[in-house]
Amino acid sequence: MTPYLTFLLYLTAIIGFVALALGLNALLGPKPVPTSTKLEPFECGATVVDRLNVKAIPIKFYAVAIVFLLFDLETMFLFIWTLGARPLSGFMMFTFFFFTALLVLCLMYVYRARILEAVTE
Repeated sequence: MTPYLTFLLYLTAIIGFVALALGLNALLGPKPVPTSTKLEPFECGATVVDRLNVKAIPIKFYAVAIVFLLFDLETMFLFIWTLGARPLSGFMMFTFFFFTALLVLCLMYVYRARILEAVTE
């Protein structure tokens, strides 16, 4: 079996499972009746105090989210590298150590900039 056919079968199985789950939910799931009470804005059962209840999120949380995404993606790239690093050659080891060095540099920057400490204060 070719890799393309394997990928196509896997993709078809995923799409089929999602379609089946959504279809069963539409057929067998509850069907709420939209009443005027249901269509009102809901705020933990309390009456609405402020119509525009939008509060700004502190910028320090965005920095933590970006750092999380950075390290999460780098971890995924390391997993992909381990699957594709066959046969293991000198160049492949060089790319691994280069990528790991970049990861360590990013980690040192996060530590020295105290990005994570700003959230815990």
